[in-house]
Amino acid sequence: MLLPPPRDVVIVEVGPRDGLQNETSSISTSAKIAFVDALSDAGLPVIEVTSFVNPNAVPQLADATEVMNGIRRTKGTRYPVLVPNQRGIERAVEAGADAIALFTSATEAFAQANVGTSIDGTFERFEPVIATARQHGIWVRGYVSVSFGCPYSGAVEGSAVNRVAERLLDLGCAEVCLADTIGAATPNSVGDVLQAVRTSVPIERLALHFHDTSGTALANVELALELGLRTFDSAVGGLGGCPFAPGAPGNLSTERLVGRLEALGLRTGTDTDALAAALDVVRPHIPRLERPRA
Repeated sequence: MLLPPPRDVVIVEVGPRDGLQNETSSISTSAKIAFVDALSDAGLPVIEVTSFVNPNAVPQLADATEVMNGIRRTKGTRYPVLVPNQRGIERAVEAGADAIALFTSATEAFAQANVGTSIDGTFERFEPVIATARQHGIWVRGYVSVSFGCPYSGAVEGSAVNRVAERLLDLGCAEVCLADTIGAATPNSVGDVLQAVRTSVPIERLALHFHDTSGTALANVELALELGLRTFDSAVGGLGGCPFAPGAPGNLSTERLVGRLEALGLRTGTDTDALAAALDVVRPHIPRLERPRA
């Protein structure tokens, strides 16, 4: 039996979901399935596959059920899907999902713009979702959007992020991911927010999701590493952006993240040649896609 490669850092690949969700060019279901399978071949331990939101809200991911039914699941790899509400988890369960991600916000303004309700309203929606997840033995992750800056409210205090992160942990999330939705994070703000949140959420149950607006994402990662965090989101080729955050850039590139971590002597268990092959699967479907930076 093959053993999983040794890892010092867990990379959560979000390319198939966050990376593709806002693309306007049509990407076939078969290409999405091949993309996920190629990422599995790269040895990534977590691959966020798709989203069971209303297809009218995110048309690119309307084929979530077909994608989940079509992918080849590698032993030792987790394949979470995003769900917004009870209907979302019901669809996810029908498609065989064994891991989900919920999403709320650190600010009221972004919550209203993103999902049309307050922060409290998102938690009301989560309660039946968590109950269903427990019933089916489904692993749950919680996202806190705009943890380092909001396009509508501006700067975000660490205490505000902490309140929401603590609620997600108390709700039953196994992991809480703090998302830099608009790429506003700097090493200083990352340090401030993590110092606030770690008072309520153990560092080993935290993850970070960076967008690379001004090239500070890797510096943000290094600061988080110094504080003991070991789980980071990224997207192959730097794909992605948030349709609800005006001007949001792409995600931190998985290739760049792997390269920097391994230069620091941290094992990721990731095959970089296979990452490049995975990006080539979707490259023909995204005309604007550039070659990743070295």
